[in-house]
Formats: sequence, C-alpha cells, structure tokens
Amino acid sequence: MNAANAMNHVRIVEVGPRDGLQNEKQRISTETKLALIRKLAAAGLKDIEATSFVSPKWVPQMADHAEVMAGLPSGAEFPGVNYPVLTPNLKGFEAAVAAGAKEVAVFAAASEAFSRKNINCSIAESIARFEPILAAAQAAGVRVRGYISCVVGCPYEGAIAPQAVAEVAWRLRDLGCHEVSLGDTIGIGNPASVARMLEAVAARVPMAQLAGHYHDTYGLGTANVHASYQMGVRVFDSSVAGLGGCPYARGATGNVATEDIVWLLHGLGATTGVDLDALVDCGAWISAKLGRESGSRVARALLARRG
Repeated sequence: MNAANAMNHVRIVEVGPRDGLQNEKQRISTETKLALIRKLAAAGLKDIEATSFVSPKWVPQMADHAEVMAGLPSGAEFPGVNYPVLTPNLKGFEAAVAAGAKEVAVFAAASEAFSRKNINCSIAESIARFEPILAAAQAAGVRVRGYISCVVGCPYEGAIAPQAVAEVAWRLRDLGCHEVSLGDTIGIGNPASVARMLEAVAARVPMAQLAGHYHDTYGLGTANVHASYQMGVRVFDSSVAGLGGCPYARGATGNVATEDIVWLLHGLGATTGVDLDALVDCGAWISAKLGRESGSRVARALLARRG
C-alpha cells in the first residue's frame, strides 16, 4: 500500500458478534455466532470482536465465550484476521488468554454516574482495576484496546465535557492501551459535538491511536463517522446490520451499521478492504436469523434494488 492509499485506508472493527448480540433476549447458538464471524471474515473484515469474557450472570448471551474462541477460523482460513475480546477484569483476562485471545479490550466511561451504574465503581477505580490487566498483558504479549463510554452525553449526567473524555483517554493510553475507542453510547452526538470532543482528545492522544464508536439513535451515526474521518480518524467500530445497543441507555438504538459506513467511506474515496455486497448478504442472513429487518439503510436499499 503506497503512502497516498495508506492515508485514505480505514480499518473497521466489526463489533457485531459481541456488542451487537450481547443484549439479545433470544438465545443465539454458538454455531450461529461462529457462522456470523466466518461470513464477516469472508467479506473482508480484519478485526472482528468475537465475544466477551464477562460473568454469565450479567451477560448470559456471552456464556459460551470459550466455545466461540475454540471454534474461530484458523489463520490459514482467513489470514490476518484479528479476533479481540472484551475483558472487564483480571479474571476475565486470564480466562481469555487461556482460551487463546491475542487482543483484549477494557472499558471505562467519561461519566462518573454511568461508570457507577455500568460497572459499579468510579472512573478512577475502574482504571485502577485495569493496571494488573495491562501488566499481565504486557508480560503475555497480548494487545489491549481501551473503550470509553458516553464521550458526548450520558443518560444520567447529560452533556459530557470534552476535557473529561480527553483525561480518560490519556489515562488509558498511559496505562498501555494501543488504541482508544470513543463511544457515543446513547447516540446523542452530532458532527459539531463529536468534533469538539475529538479536538480535545487529540490534544492528549495521537489521532492515529483513536477510533470512533458511534450509535445511530438520532440517525447521525454515519454523519459522525464523516466528521471524524475529515478530522483524521481512520479507525471506526461498527456492527453489521446495525445490531446492538446499550442496556443502560433507555431508547438507544444500535451501533452504526457496518454496511452504512462502508458505503460512505467508499464514496469518500477511502479503502476498507470490505466487499460491500458480501457484507450486505451477511447482514441479511443474521437479520433473518434474529427475525427482524436489517438496521442498515444502505443494505435495505441495495437489497430492494436487487429485487
């Protein structure tokens, strides 16, 4: 890849198999999850969040995490594909590594109220909990990604100050996170508020180590991706068919659909390595499995065009 193409290449972190499915009420079989992962890899996605090593008491949908890890495609089947997993604590990290994880993610919040509601501790306490994980990860050669929730607004506190987000992002990077994903958990952001947040965060953490994770509650997920791309962000989280949401944010719809941002990014002249037609088929397949229409506007339009 030459320098010009590298500048316009966007890495998409597909979160559908974990973030997209974790709050589904109906039981989703391990076989279905693994089939989804294979279809996503076949469509060209190179970073696919596979599962979460959390207590089945809190997230029963992810109780089969070890089985999912055992069934992941081999490197020979899909070379260069990365399968990160979520690990909320050291116990989860150790279980993930024992299951073969090469990259894990930890999650904090930019809102004190959300942190206490979501993981029952303050922001400072949550980051302190990550210290042994980062130390163990460094010793084991495992990469760690950091997530930050509520980077624009919080269902309990309202608007979040950009400097508060920047502080948490800096602390995660300082601990050793190779990348920090900025999550608009309740989807309240717009291009102006997202730009203010990114400007503050980029003053503390290099843009090359930031990712955008936007929800589509008000239909502005792709607009926020566009604004972030214009500011230099080249990594975005998304979920096939717009699957997912947040159980702690009433009324929040799913993650921005992978199909929608691939359509947008290709239109902007960016490269993603993703086959949009194969991705649309994948989204239609999992939507049918779940008994619903795809949450992707682009997928619905393309499928209608096919007749």
